[in-house]
Amino acid sequence: AYFINLKGVFMDYIHPSELTLEDGVYLVKLARQAIEKYLKTSERLKPVDVSNPKLLKKGMTFTTLETIDFETNRTSLRGCIGFLTPLYSLVESVIESAIEAAVNDPRFPPVEEWELDHILIEVSILSIPIEFKVENRWELPRQVVIGKHGLVVEKGWFKGTLLPVVPVEYCWDEETFLAETCSKAGLNPDCWLDPSVKIYYYEGRAFKELKPRGSVVDRDLNKEYREICRV
Repeated sequence: AYFINLKGVFMDYIHPSELTLEDGVYLVKLARQAIEKYLKTSERLKPVDVSNPKLLKKGMTFTTLETIDFETNRTSLRGCIGFLTPLYSLVESVIESAIEAAVNDPRFPPVEEWELDHILIEVSILSIPIEFKVENRWELPRQVVIGKHGLVVEKGWFKGTLLPVVPVEYCWDEETFLAETCSKAGLNPDCWLDPSVKIYYYEGRAFKELKPRGSVVDRDLNKEYREICRV
């Protein structure tokens, strides 16, 4: 896949559809290694022995950390930060987003080393955001595909995004997904009806640990949405 940067130059980047489960396993383990090294030494991990040369292409990632209660199996958010532009190679993006999610998410105190035994790591690989183009704003919900699309809302300095996994986990419909992304951007929930507000979509692929340091799965968000939300 190719992305045109602000200077009009084509830049090679990796699309989520190009990844294998093996790639996803590698990236999730890389995220954990990056966090562990940073918490122990305050140094950033340098990627070596990259499993697939494609992972050295530019890429966009979000790393999500969740604390799991082993007694109830319930999870709670512990950090989530990432990049919507291809600033780094995919492996470097995973390292940076993982560290940022662990220590610089303003909603939470920095993760401490002992917590890692109770934290699940999920790495989402994203495609380049593309702006929706519709003549009638009421048509926007029809363009949104739950389980496939993440959304970005932008107006001036106001900007927010919600990953493809979010509406699946909350069983939102398309209109609710748009409204919640507006709220995430600090705008009114109905901001998606305003023609001056830009709405973008992107595709995402989520790889997640089933338990801390355990097996990694490639989440089938469409299946999860149908089963959990009884669609």
